[in-house]
Amino acid sequence: MRIKEGFILRTICGQHVISGEGTANVNFSQLISLNESAAYLFRSVKDKDFTPETMADLLLEEYEVDAETALKDAKDLCDKWIEVGLIASA
Repeated sequence: MRIKEGFILRTICGQHVISGEGTANVNFSQLISLNESAAYLFRSVKDKDFTPETMADLLLEEYEVDAETALKDAKDLCDKWIEVGLIASA
């Protein structure tokens, strides 16, 4: 998987949000709100190929969480990002 080009993570009024920029995302009219850990993952995998397992490893490095929970959370986040059009599945 890979995050599609033209998505930018910003902090607006203390909230992490992703917005689409450029002509490729002209029809993307939403903001995606992220919590702190999701924003960390976005920054960590942007412009790289990744899998839910890659993201789970990042969570394990950064947070005190068990491997099962990290993988479940990473898979759920990937599914959500695919659903909203932020990433393309492999």
